[in-house]
This record gives sequence, C-alpha cells and structure tokens, in this order.
Amino acid sequence: MSHKKIIMTGGGSAGHVTPNLALIPKLKEKGYQIEYIGSENGIERKIIQEENIPYYSISTGKLRRYFDLKNFTDPFKVVKGILEAKKIIKKVKPCLVFSKGGFVSVPVVIGAYLNGVPVVAHESDITPGLANKISSKYSKKICVTFPETLEHIKDNKGVLTGTPIRYELLQGSRLEGIRLCNFKSEKPIIMVIGGSLGSAIINETIRNSLKELLKNYNIIHICGNGNLDNKLTNVDGYRQFEYVKYELKHFLAASDYVISRAGANTIFELLALKKPNILIPLSAKASRGDQILNANSFKKNGFSIVIQEDDLNTEILLEEIKHLEKNKEIFVRTMKNSSLKNGTDAIIKVIESCLNEA
Repeated sequence: MSHKKIIMTGGGSAGHVTPNLALIPKLKEKGYQIEYIGSENGIERKIIQEENIPYYSISTGKLRRYFDLKNFTDPFKVVKGILEAKKIIKKVKPCLVFSKGGFVSVPVVIGAYLNGVPVVAHESDITPGLANKISSKYSKKICVTFPETLEHIKDNKGVLTGTPIRYELLQGSRLEGIRLCNFKSEKPIIMVIGGSLGSAIINETIRNSLKELLKNYNIIHICGNGNLDNKLTNVDGYRQFEYVKYELKHFLAASDYVISRAGANTIFELLALKKPNILIPLSAKASRGDQILNANSFKKNGFSIVIQEDDLNTEILLEEIKHLEKNKEIFVRTMKNSSLKNGTDAIIKVIESCLNEA
C-alpha cells in the first residue's frame, strides 16, 4: 500500500467534484499523489482530466428511490462497477479513498472496503444523499458541512468540517471583473448564477425584470449551457454567459449581491466571500429537497434571503433585492462572525487521523 497515494471519487454533477478540486492542491503540497475513479461519461471526467490527474472510469448505475425500468438493469451495472473499482484499487494500492458522493462513488467505496483500504466521505447537504447513506457503512469517517447533519449519521462517524472552498475563488479582482464585463457605469453589480446546468425559471424571471433592474444595477447573468438570449446581447449593463471558469473569481469579486441556487458548495463560497445573497433553492418537485434545507439553514443563521421557486416572480424578486440592499451591512457582519469556515484544513486533518489509525 502506498502511504502517499489517495484515490478520490465523486461525480454526476459538478457539486460532487468541486470540493475535491479544493482539496487536491493542499494534499499535493503535503506530498500525496492523487488519482481519480469516476464514470465513463460524467461531468467529473472532463473536470479531473483538465487537472492532469490520472483518471479511471468504471461502470455506474443510478440507484433510484422511485420506480423505473432501469432499476432492473442498473444493479448489474453497480455490481460490475464494484468489481472494476476493486480491481483498480488493488492495482493502484492507495492508502485511502476520499469520496464526495454521487452514484459513481458507491462502487468505489465498496471496492476500497473489499481491499481493506480506509474510506473518508464528505456530505455537502444537510441530509445525506442515498449514495452517502450506503457508503457510510463502509466509511471510517463522514465529514459534514452543516451542524444539522450530525444527527443523521450513526456510529459516531460524523465530523463537522464545513466544505472545502477552492483557494483561487478567494483571489478575484473587482477591477478585472468589471473590465471583463465592460460595464460603463458605477452601479452596484448583481451576479445571477443558476447552478452548473442553469435554471429556466431564474433566467426567465431575471430577464422579465431586466428593465427595472437595469435602472439601478449592472447584471452579470450566468445562465447555463444553451440558455443565452441573443436579443439581449447588446443591452447596456447586462452581460450573459453560458458557463464561466477562470472568470468566476473576478465576477464574484466585482459583485455586490448574488442571486443563486442553494447547492452547498455555492452557498459556502458566498459565505466565505461574505456576499449578501438571495437563494432560490431547487423545488422539491425537481430534487430531493436538499437545497431547500440548505437555504433555510442559511436563512436561520442570518446569511441569506430565501425565495422559494414556487413564489418567484418579478415583483417578489425586486422587493427582496431592495431588502437585501437595505440590510447589506447586517448580512456582511453576520457572515463575518460565522464559525462555519473553509473546510479544507479540517477535512485534511480527518484524512490524516484516519491514516494514522490505519
């Protein structure tokens, strides 16, 4: 077993990959080699290969809580994935597997367990997802983002660490952000971001409200792939992007306010950057409701204003933006005083303590 090699896993959405990206530079600094197991066609493959990290793909099936004909074929894919992962882990001989959840992680975690390799998992949301529920049986420790999550984790395995924040997000330049958007006026800037796939309802509401919004604000709108509106390309004070990568840190630095979905990674980034924000969580119709819980936790802590998707319209949006602007200082102060910090160091501590026990 290599004492300095860690296999990471996690995928299905960008949210199951970005925390791994935040940990990788710190782990490498400490002399660990990182390799990755993910799915054949998941978003994680592209993201990890761009970082020049050795990548192995395995067969994955989705575990659903609802009836679907694929429920009959997917268990075979999961079993196949376990055998493939077991074989890769046996060959690579890592000292530990770090799992970020998502369905691809289940075979990897079980494959590690069958090879006697310790597993540390990380759960971003308040209630553990199905993948992490299964993985927890095979994990030594589960790092959690929210204090509320600890009560859902059995056998004293839960450790409150927060979520890892990508270091480069804290390095943005306000001036560069304004330059990239070519804004001509000094108006405050609102950034709108609807998750890695974009959000039709948020995009539509923002565009319906543009006339009013542009009287007082400049708008940076990250609208998701295929969601640009060509009629709005030359509107003064409005800039739309399908997806941003290196620009994101500069856009965040330039923004006075942020309107966002309520995925755990994003909201903890807003907290770390102390950006007054309005959260519009994915509705329970389109998800298992984890974003609603995340958003309500942030509202309760005084970090965010929350608008439920079903209540979203131009009138409510404009009203809440006014409210956000009026209470800007209070929100910033509350975020500054929060004990929820960047989780990178805390997670690495958990990894190293598991290695010392192994």
